[in-house]
Amino acid sequence: MKYHKITPLLLLLAAGCSFTRYGNPEDTETVNAAYGRTDLQTFSDAMVSSLGESPALTYLAGPGKGDDMRVIVYMGGIRNLTTEHLDTGGISDSIRTSLIKSGRFRFVAGDQGQTEIGDQVRFQQGSGRVDPAQAKAFGKQLGADVIVYGSLRSITKKKARSLENLGVKTKDVFYQFTLNCENIETGEILWSEQQDVTKQQKTSLFGS
Repeated sequence: MKYHKITPLLLLLAAGCSFTRYGNPEDTETVNAAYGRTDLQTFSDAMVSSLGESPALTYLAGPGKGDDMRVIVYMGGIRNLTTEHLDTGGISDSIRTSLIKSGRFRFVAGDQGQTEIGDQVRFQQGSGRVDPAQAKAFGKQLGADVIVYGSLRSITKKKARSLENLGVKTKDVFYQFTLNCENIETGEILWSEQQDVTKQQKTSLFGS
């Protein structure tokens, strides 16, 4: 019987190997108290469902809209009022994408889109490279009927280790997401929804 000697170098190389695999984005992520992908999807799905079913947002007449009376939406910001450094733009993007796919709403460009549009219009008008008959001009954009905006808040409670809880440390985080849809011309709030998520993380005596 032959025995192969494993050198320290091979052991070091094996220890240094890393492995990466693809996960299913539809799966529920590993639960901890921090805000994550599953929370984003929970908030987005709830808001899209509620907003899409609102009778006040079925149609909205207005000058210059022609026969298409679908509500024209400007997607405003979502204020992060939590203690975490969160990119709430991900929630806005998810909600807007789902509403556009539903076919019930029309959307106008946000700040980033307006910057890109402005650059392109100035190029078409002033570069001399675009056929004047096809060059786009300012002053012809759709005017939004409503603005959608909201806020994300959190409350955190911690319970330290003790003999009573067998050395288990507990952290509870309550997230509250509120979204509003307001008529730009009248200032009337046509729709409002609130979604809550509570998360708990327990760390054993030997955890960090």
